[in-house]
Amino acid sequence: MTRIVGIGMGRDSCARALAVADAHPEVYAAIGVHPNSAEEWRDDDVAWLTKFAAHPKVVAIGECGMDFYRDRATPDQQEHAFRAQIAVARETGLPLVIHTRDADAATLAILGDTADGLEVILHCFSMVDRVDEVIERGWYASFAGPLTYKANDALRGAAARMPADRILVETDSPYLAPVPRRGKPNQPAYVADTLAILADVRGLDIDACDELTTANAARVFAW
Repeated sequence: MTRIVGIGMGRDSCARALAVADAHPEVYAAIGVHPNSAEEWRDDDVAWLTKFAAHPKVVAIGECGMDFYRDRATPDQQEHAFRAQIAVARETGLPLVIHTRDADAATLAILGDTADGLEVILHCFSMVDRVDEVIERGWYASFAGPLTYKANDALRGAAARMPADRILVETDSPYLAPVPRRGKPNQPAYVADTLAILADVRGLDIDACDELTTANAARVFAW
């Protein structure tokens, strides 16, 4: 693991993500508007998003999607912003990084309508009840700190079932620190703790799992 994707969640944070990527050769950026900020979305935001997407260090659109856990934006606002960003991904040829929380059915319905032929990465994967559909559609599942939590046997089962060429590992820092660092601010280095659990549930040694997820990231992000 030698490269990092910094995630934009709105225009200002996307600009910061690009500045960090410019300053560090190992850092790249994904740019988008988070569903919790979808009430701020305006149709002319497509222009700045498309402009940012042309930056050579931008490797994905997102994180974008649907979130019914928090009510900072209405479902209609979230869907409008989500569909617009899917269209940008299609126009630019970039993969989509998807945020979904308590909104699996809505997220999958929108992706089913609009994302055919696009590379889709389900960030902080949690769709344990829809894993068959995820596998059928050929999407990527990216596993974060919750994979290490004691109660998440179903999530580990999903990680074991995903095709080898469709698994990724992430931190979602500064959130969701893995065991044994749970409750502390997360950081990119802690991805090693999640990788160790992913390797275990896949029946791999850590180095092999590292090589596999690194190769998958290189393919989907085209770096």
